[in-house]
Amino acid sequence: MRQLGILAGAERGVHGQERDQPVFKLLSLVLGRGSGQDLEALVHLERVGGDRYRPLAELPQAAGELDRDVGLADAGGTEQGDHLGARHGPEYRGAIRIGTGISTERDPLAAGTAAARSAAAELDGDRPDLAVVFASGDHLVAPEATLEGVQAVLDPDALVGCGAGGVLGRGRELESGTALAVWAATFDDGGAATPFHATLTETETEQRLEGLPDLEGSSGLLMLSDPYSFPTDAVLEFLSEHAPTVPVLGGLASGRTSDGEGALFFGDQVHESGAVGVSLQRVEMLPCVSQGAAPLGREVTITAAEGNIIHELAGRPALQTVEQIISELSPRERGLVAGGLLIGVVIDGGKPEYTQGDFLVRGVLGADSESGALVVGTQAAPGQVVRLHARDARSAHEDLSQALKLRVQALAGEPAAGALVFSCNGRGSAMFGIADHDAEAIERELGGAPSAGFFAAGEIGPVGGRSFLHGFTATLAVFPRAS
Repeated sequence: MRQLGILAGAERGVHGQERDQPVFKLLSLVLGRGSGQDLEALVHLERVGGDRYRPLAELPQAAGELDRDVGLADAGGTEQGDHLGARHGPEYRGAIRIGTGISTERDPLAAGTAAARSAAAELDGDRPDLAVVFASGDHLVAPEATLEGVQAVLDPDALVGCGAGGVLGRGRELESGTALAVWAATFDDGGAATPFHATLTETETEQRLEGLPDLEGSSGLLMLSDPYSFPTDAVLEFLSEHAPTVPVLGGLASGRTSDGEGALFFGDQVHESGAVGVSLQRVEMLPCVSQGAAPLGREVTITAAEGNIIHELAGRPALQTVEQIISELSPRERGLVAGGLLIGVVIDGGKPEYTQGDFLVRGVLGADSESGALVVGTQAAPGQVVRLHARDARSAHEDLSQALKLRVQALAGEPAAGALVFSCNGRGSAMFGIADHDAEAIERELGGAPSAGFFAAGEIGPVGGRSFLHGFTATLAVFPRAS
C-alpha cells in the first residue's frame, strides 16, 4: 500500500514558503446581467509555484461562464465586519442541536459506525439535517466504507467532508494517524443546509466554474476545497465582492487517498477534485478567525503600492521603514521576527484603533535593497494601514481565548450549541509544544459545547467583512443553540 499523502499547510504558499501545490489567483471576474442572475467570468488563473514567487505561464485566457444556477445575495448590503456586530433578526428562529463523535478504530466501516453513533446519542437519535465528516490515515484507503457507516447510522439530509491530515474534537487533537471525526446538527423550525459540489473545468479557450449554490437568502456558506484543483482564492474574492453579507468558513483538504487523489465527501460519494460544502438557510453562525501571529511595533500607512508590491511606508522606502521598526523592537520580539517576518494589512479601515483581529496576516515574500520595495502575499493599496507580525504561540493562545470569549458574549447569555473547527495543520503540538491546545481551549471557553473539525492545509474565514484563505489560524463556526 502506498503511503497516504498529507499536504503541507496552505500557509506555506500564503506566507511565501515553499509549496508544491498550485495557488490560484483571480485577475478579473465580471458580474453578468440577465435573467436568473447569470454570472459571466473573465478569469485568468495563474499557477504560482514554490519557485520564488514568480507566476508561471498563465492558463489560456477566455471569457468563461459560471454555472447558470448560481444566485447571489444582495451585493449592495452593508458589510458585517466579522459578522459579530448584531445578532440576526426574526428571520432566524430555529433551534440548533449538535452532536459529535471521534473514532480511532482502524476498520473504516466500524469507525464510521462508532463515530456516528456518538454523534447520534447527543441528538437523542433524531435524524440530522447536516453531517460533516473528516477522515485521516487508513480511512482514506477506502473512504466509501467510512461514509457507509456514517450514513447507515445518521441518514442525514446532507453530508459533506474531506480527507484530513488530522482531526480534532471533544477536547482531543489527533494530529496524525488513523482517526475519524463526525459533526452532525439538526436545524428545527425551517433551518436547512443545501449541499453542493463545485468544480472547475478547463478547455483550450475557457475555464468554467460550475455547481456553486444559490446564495439568495443564505445565512452562511461552509466550504471544503481541494487545493490542487479548485481556485479557492478566486471564488472567495468573487463572493466577497458580490455576496458580502454571506460569511464563508471552511478549509482546504489536507489528506489524500492512497492513490494520491483528492478526497472530498458528498453524500455517499468521494470526489477527487473541486469543492464541497453547504449553503445554510435560516441557520445562524458566528465566525471566529483567531490568528497565530503577534502584532509587533507601530502601525504605518502605505503611501505607494502597486499590486502586491509596497514601495513606500509612511512616505519612506518600505524596506527602510521596516528595518527602522524592527530596530525599535524588544529582544524577544526581534527573536520572533528572526523566525519569519509577516505583515498584517487592515481590510476594514477607518477605526480609531485596530486590534489583532482587524489584520489580514500575510508573508513578506521578498525585498529589493536598491528600491526599498517589499513584495507581500496580498494586494496592497495606498492608504491601507499595516503592522508587522510574527508567529508566536503565546499570542496565538491569548488571541484564541479572547476571540472565543467575544463569541460567548455575542450570544447574550445563550449557550452555544457547538462549533465546527478548522485549525491550521501548522498549529497543534508543533506550535504550542503540548497536545490538544486548540481543542481544549474551545471546549473550555464554549462551556463544553460539542465541537469537532480537522487540521486544514489552509483555513477559510472572514476578516473585516470579507472571507479569505488563511494560514496558522484557528477558524471556527460557532452556532447558537437558539437562533
